[in-house]
Amino acid sequence: MERRDMLKTVAAAVAGAISSSAMAADHDHHHDHGGAMRNASLVASTADCLKAGEACLAHCIYLLGNGEKEMAACAQSVNEMMAVCTALMKLASQDSKLVPAMAKLAADACANCEKECRKHEKKHPECKACAEACAACLKECKKLSA
Repeated sequence: MERRDMLKTVAAAVAGAISSSAMAADHDHHHDHGGAMRNASLVASTADCLKAGEACLAHCIYLLGNGEKEMAACAQSVNEMMAVCTALMKLASQDSKLVPAMAKLAADACANCEKECRKHEKKHPECKACAEACAACLKECKKLSA
């Protein structure tokens, strides 16, 4: 094969690849992927809870490191809430049949976390944000676990 023929072959292959990838990029993804949309508000509230929980836990750890031992119960409840809400978010995203049972457990974890964070909300904005996120998540969980 001559060099010119080889270049034509390579050019044709590249053009074909570009054309295929352009068509794939134009493909809209509006398929029904199960129950993710059905649980959208639950997924959103658990994500908000996890985001606020990360900030609260980091703040608690900082304060514990500076000798504020009264933050230990708050840190523990936030850590527990985050573990349960992570599992709930994943299950809700997949529309698992385990969502109602996990939502009941998450409701308990969020209620405990909210109670602990409320003790510190006037002094620590991270605790206030976490408590409010937990209250919202608790409300969503009760809808499914009732």
